[in-house]
Amino acid sequence: MSHSEAQDAYTRASDNTNKVSTQDKLDGLEVILKTTKFGMMTTRDIQGCLHSRAMALSSHEGLHFQFLTDCDSHKVDELDNDQHVNVSFLDPSTTNWVSVCGIARTHKNKEVISKLWNPLTKAWFSDLGDGIHKGDENDPRVAVIEIVPDEIRYWQAQKGKLAQTIDIATSALTGKISSAGELRTITKDEIQTVEALNIRAK
Repeated sequence: MSHSEAQDAYTRASDNTNKVSTQDKLDGLEVILKTTKFGMMTTRDIQGCLHSRAMALSSHEGLHFQFLTDCDSHKVDELDNDQHVNVSFLDPSTTNWVSVCGIARTHKNKEVISKLWNPLTKAWFSDLGDGIHKGDENDPRVAVIEIVPDEIRYWQAQKGKLAQTIDIATSALTGKISSAGELRTITKDEIQTVEALNIRAK
């Protein structure tokens, strides 16, 4: 059974992946990420348990999702064990959401850290008073988690929340599938194309 054949009725009604261009998909993704600054990053520990935590998105340039982190955190240990991750974003005001699955790596590239650093980031790193661990961008604890996606899926509302509620109620009464938005998938091939264009542009 193919992936399309296995889709549930709601997904079939909402899936607009093959009806829009790659650029339209990227534009839609950008609209959602502009209003959702925090994502829930999910990692797996050595026992197989999944752990999620909120992370501030520092950059998604070239569709590489980057986050600043403390290299001594549990999530870094979990990434050393299993690099497969998911990070999801939700905008409650519109019900738009994004799900990114891919491979994460942790690094301490000083140039990248300097580019991503925000003065407010210091709030997550304490000054230990030893002249080294000062909680600034030069603190040796500061690292970057960079996620290279295998796939990005998102849902974008095409109606306001009131209209969505009416659509759902109408569908429940009539037996028709509610379709108040569009589900789109940015494929691995499309992601690799964007990566290549981003590299050429640098």
